[in-house]
Amino acid sequence: MTPLPRTTSLLLNVAHAIDHMFLLIFATAVGAIAADFGIARWEDLMPYGVGAFAMFGLGSLPAGRLGDLWGRRRMMIVFFFGMGACALLVALTRSAWQLAAALTLLGVFSAIYHPVGIPMLVQRSPRPGLTIGFNGLAGNLGVAMSALVTGAVLKYAGWKAAFAVPAVAALACGALFAYAAPAESVAPARRAPTRAMLGKRALAHIFAIVTVASISGSLLFNFTTNGNGELLRERLHGIIDDPAMLGVLLALVYVGGALAQVSVGILLDRVPLKTLYAGIVVVQAPLFLLAANATGWLLYALMFAFMIVVFGAIPFTDAMIVRYVDDRMRSRVSGMRLAVAFGVSSLAVWLLGPLVKASGFRALLLLMAAIAFVTFCVVMLLPRSTLGGLNADDAAAAAGD
Repeated sequence: MTPLPRTTSLLLNVAHAIDHMFLLIFATAVGAIAADFGIARWEDLMPYGVGAFAMFGLGSLPAGRLGDLWGRRRMMIVFFFGMGACALLVALTRSAWQLAAALTLLGVFSAIYHPVGIPMLVQRSPRPGLTIGFNGLAGNLGVAMSALVTGAVLKYAGWKAAFAVPAVAALACGALFAYAAPAESVAPARRAPTRAMLGKRALAHIFAIVTVASISGSLLFNFTTNGNGELLRERLHGIIDDPAMLGVLLALVYVGGALAQVSVGILLDRVPLKTLYAGIVVVQAPLFLLAANATGWLLYALMFAFMIVVFGAIPFTDAMIVRYVDDRMRSRVSGMRLAVAFGVSSLAVWLLGPLVKASGFRALLLLMAAIAFVTFCVVMLLPRSTLGGLNADDAAAAAGD
């Protein structure tokens, strides 16, 4: 099978950036939005964003099914135009409940990307690990852009423009994707098998590990990406107070974490998955524990370090699906695990404000250390493999472990 055209691959990676950026504009702008709506504390507005993250997970199940049965190209066109339209809708809101409804609808369309866009990107890739690594880089550059672009636009044009400007870019990308992406002659579910499938028992074992690891990893991702802005603002108070500069510092953290994903992607094609995954998650908990009591530039350095390992762990759930699941049903399997994982991890957005308001960021960082330890324990349950790389077809060996 020939690789995807470069323009299509590029737009699929841009879509990953759009997905994460749009979901985190609210977290970056929450202080300004709260002030505009007459809400005294940003923590009190934060729970209104939970609908977006709940639908980001729950919507993955139907999105994955439609991706396999209806077509991934069609679903990605829906993604681009849906994200753009919903972001414009958010910019028009005038109350907390209007905002909550618009963000929830944004979450519905954001759910499309992971179970549809990533399988579409890797289905023709000769080096899936590297492809996943660069895709992770793109997604987390979107996280960085949410801090950098939103911080700058907030300063000069207000929070409504912070949603409206990216919305126009998403609509333009949608038009280009519809023009450039090759048509699918047949939906993925109706294609011939591409690999031998695991037995039901082995597949259930892998799916359980992937789902639990995805839940814990997504909790860490949501706690950090939604809380880091306010954490920096609190712990760097008196050192740097300019919101645009804080946005730059936060963007640098996310860029560092995103670049780490490329290295992980390269290693995924060469190193046994379990060994690499365990080596990354084992250092997460100690870094969160150190950050719990850190302030100033030490906190910033520790944030840089823990975001590298939080982002560095992200590619593994997609890598496990590539390793063990035939392409005909990857969108559906991804949708099932994302519906559970992202649905549960959306609680992080709801809990973040009340938890920090009641107990402070120290308690949040200690909780994240405990979650990281759970992730490590789950990863150790993965099947053993002496082979390295996602191209090594060791599914049969894994089934016998």
